[in-house]
Amino acid sequence: MISSILELKALADTKKCKEQSCQEELRVCIGSSCNSLGSEALKEALAEEIQTQGLAEKCRVKGVGCNGLCAQAPLISHCNRATKQSTLYEEVQNADIKELVQSVQNATKLDIKQCDMNQPFFASQTKIVLENAGFIDPDDIEDYIAHDGYLTLFKVLDEKEPYEVIEEVKKSGLRGRGGGGYHTGLKWESVAKVQSEQKYIICNGDEGDPGAFMDRALMEADPHRVLEGMLIAGYACGANMGYIYVRAEYPVAVEKLSHAIKQAKKYGFLGENIAHSNFSFNIEIRLGAGAFVCGEATALITSIEGNRGNPRQKPPHLSDYGLYGEPTVLNNVETLANIVPILKNGGEWFRTIGTANSSGTKVFALTGHIKNSGLVEVAMGTTLRTLIYEIGGGIPNGKKLKAIQTGGPSGGCIPESLLDLEVDYESLKNVGSIMGSGGMIVIDESSNMVELARFFMDFCKSESCGKCVPCRVGTTQLTNLLDKFINKNATQEDYILLKEMCHVVKDTSLCGLGQTAPNPVLSTLKYFESEYLEGIRHD
Repeated sequence: MISSILELKALADTKKCKEQSCQEELRVCIGSSCNSLGSEALKEALAEEIQTQGLAEKCRVKGVGCNGLCAQAPLISHCNRATKQSTLYEEVQNADIKELVQSVQNATKLDIKQCDMNQPFFASQTKIVLENAGFIDPDDIEDYIAHDGYLTLFKVLDEKEPYEVIEEVKKSGLRGRGGGGYHTGLKWESVAKVQSEQKYIICNGDEGDPGAFMDRALMEADPHRVLEGMLIAGYACGANMGYIYVRAEYPVAVEKLSHAIKQAKKYGFLGENIAHSNFSFNIEIRLGAGAFVCGEATALITSIEGNRGNPRQKPPHLSDYGLYGEPTVLNNVETLANIVPILKNGGEWFRTIGTANSSGTKVFALTGHIKNSGLVEVAMGTTLRTLIYEIGGGIPNGKKLKAIQTGGPSGGCIPESLLDLEVDYESLKNVGSIMGSGGMIVIDESSNMVELARFFMDFCKSESCGKCVPCRVGTTQLTNLLDKFINKNATQEDYILLKEMCHVVKDTSLCGLGQTAPNPVLSTLKYFESEYLEGIRHD
C-alpha cells in the first residue's frame, strides 16, 4: 500500500533504476490493431529468444500500447538507452525474430521494414493525452508510477481543496472531448455545488462511431491515466463512486482496465482514505451491448441502471438527477485523460495550446482513403491540410481528395475547397460538421457522396432506440428518399421533401442521435448538390 508522496517517489525511483539496468528495450505494440495480427505471440517469441541468447540482462521485452501508425502493424520499436536512439520496425513477422535479436547483439542494421521517427506523422503531432502510449506497459502499474503516475493525485489530495481543482480545470478551458464540447470545469462545478451524500463520476468509453478508435486505444495503452483522472474528478466533485462504461466489443480495453483497477486497489490508489486523506473512491466497469444511442448521456445512465438504454428528456440535467437519481458527472475517456497533465502543469499551460476557444489537443482516428491510417494527436487549430497531407501522407493511388467526414454518423462532409480550415469546435460547426469524438474519414474522388450520406443515415436508422417519432420514422423516411436519388428515380418534390424532413428530424428529435442524424445529408446537400440533382429523373 502506497500512502504518501515519499513512498510513491521511492517506488518510481526503484522502478527507473531497474529499467535503466537494461541497456536496450524492445517495445512490442499489443494494442488491438497489432494484436489482431499476432503481436502477443511476437512478444512471447521475442522474450523467449532473448532469454535463449542470454541477453535478458542487456535487453528487456515489454508490451506497449498503440503508437499510432496502425496501418503498418505489427509494430516493434528497438530503443537503445545509451545512444538514446529508437528504431521502429513495421509489419514484423515471426521470421524476423532472430534478426531482431541479432540487432541487439551486434547493433546491425536490419532488412526489416523501418519507419523514420522524424517523419511528419510523428514530428507534427503534439502528444499530451497519448504521451505514454507506445512507451509504458499498460499491464504494469509500476511502469506508470515511474512516469509520474498517481503523483498528481497525491499532490492534489495533499495541497489543493476541491474548489481549487475545479478552478484549475476551468482555467484550462478544457472542453468535453466526447463531442458536445461543454466546458469540463463548469460541469464539475455544477455537481460540486449540489448538496448530496451520494455523487457519481462516469467515464464514457462507449465510442460507437464507425471508424473511430481513439478511446479504445487510450484505454488499452494507458488505463491508469483514465483512473487517475476519475479519482481527481471524484475528489473535486465530492463523489466516492465511479463507473467506466465500455462496449463489450472492446475486450482488450476491458481487460486492461480491469487489471488496472485491481492493481490500483492493491497499491492503495482506490478504496478508503486514499493517501491517509478523508477521500475514498472506488471504480467499477459496466459493459454496454453495442447500442450507439448509449453514447448519449441519459441513455448510458439508464443502461448502467440495468434498463433498456433509452434517452430521457432534459432537464433535469445530470448535475441534479443523474445515475440512480443522484448528481453525476459524465466525461468521456479523452476528457478524463487530460486532467492529470492539466493539474500537473497548470491550466494556463494548457491554454497556450490550441485556439482561444478550443484549448489543448485532440486525438483523431484518421481513416479512409489515406496513406497513414492511424491514431494522431494534434493541437486544436491544426488545419485539415496538415492532417491529411503532412501527417496523413496524402491520398494513395494517385487519387484526388474529395471530402473529409468528421464527427461520425452525426457529423458532416467537408469539401476539398475548405482544406485550410482550422479544426476546432466552432470552425467545424460553422461549416456544417461537428468535432464528435474524433473520427476523421478521408474520402477520395471515387466516392459518391449521396451513397455516403445514405450509409450514415441507415446507420442512425438502425441505431435509433425508437422512443420518439421524429427519429424513428424520420430516419427511415430519409433513408428511403436517399435510395430514390441513388437509383436516379427521385423527383423535384423529393428534393424539396428531403431538405424539409432533415430540418424536422433535427429540430424535433428527443436526443442527440436524432438531432444530429441529418448532418451528413445536409452537409452533402450544401457542398455536393450536383450529385443529388443527378439523381432526379426528368420525365
